[in-house]
Amino acid sequence: MITIFIYRNGQSEHATRIDRAWLNPASGVYLWVDLAAPSIPESLILSDTFAFHPLSVEDAMAPVEYPKAEAYDGYLYVVLHGIDFRASEHGFATHDIDFFLGPTYLVTVHDGSARSISELRDHCPRNSKILGEGPVALFHRIVDTMVDHYRPEVDKLQDRLDELENEIFDDPRPALVREILDEKRDVSSLRRVITPQRDVIARLARRDFVDISSEMSFRFRDVYDQLVRIADDALLFQDRITGILDAHLSNVSNRLNEVMKVLTVVSVIFMPLTLLAGLWGMNVPLPRFPGGEAMQFWWLLGISAAVIVAMLAVFRRKRWI
Repeated sequence: MITIFIYRNGQSEHATRIDRAWLNPASGVYLWVDLAAPSIPESLILSDTFAFHPLSVEDAMAPVEYPKAEAYDGYLYVVLHGIDFRASEHGFATHDIDFFLGPTYLVTVHDGSARSISELRDHCPRNSKILGEGPVALFHRIVDTMVDHYRPEVDKLQDRLDELENEIFDDPRPALVREILDEKRDVSSLRRVITPQRDVIARLARRDFVDISSEMSFRFRDVYDQLVRIADDALLFQDRITGILDAHLSNVSNRLNEVMKVLTVVSVIFMPLTLLAGLWGMNVPLPRFPGGEAMQFWWLLGISAAVIVAMLAVFRRKRWI
């Protein structure tokens, strides 16, 4: 689907076609063309109307392209990724957005799921300032909105890590290991999304391209600062999830040691009892305790109880139990 907005005479409005005269800086018209999941005939507007370089057109039509910024003759081509956290898949999925930035126009190409573009596309006819500041300012608005959408998902991940830290001590169930590893995969996905984004925005903030003015570079610096903070958070999350996993494994090991200690104490206690029962249970003459035949059982039972009490007292004194 192709959506066309133009700004002229102080007003933003829809357009059904593109006049090549609008591409001339002297026309005083700003143009925004949005291609959402374009078909092959719709994509021809990139090569036929705007005459973009074939390599940039090929990258724009590719399903996923690595974030980058490249200067071509007469325009700037930028690829950035929007974030899409899918809890059911445990990962930060991304959808790339391709930008063709010229002196009087901005062309965006995406798969139709970009929330940042959808929001600005809805507001553009009602707010002439969105397009009236020029294509670079519009490009900044889209990128800034994309980065703003990162924070809620990062906060959700942080809340989930807080819950895991409590669960490893309050409810150390066996399935908790899988949940920790799922969160670790989420953190790795977040770092894969943020790191290349930060590098691209850094180039825009440094004015590596003549299309970016000093004023706009200051705005991109603010976006860059947000990405740096998110990247730092992702690094801290990586350390936290590693610590959570280590603490959980240590907790499980300690609980196992407690169980083994109890079983060991029980086994050690029954060793002398087994020896007594084995000796006096053999069919051979053995020293007899005072009393008749009936008293032999009670003697052995009393000795066994005394041994148990003595061993428990020793274990308790040595703080083994």
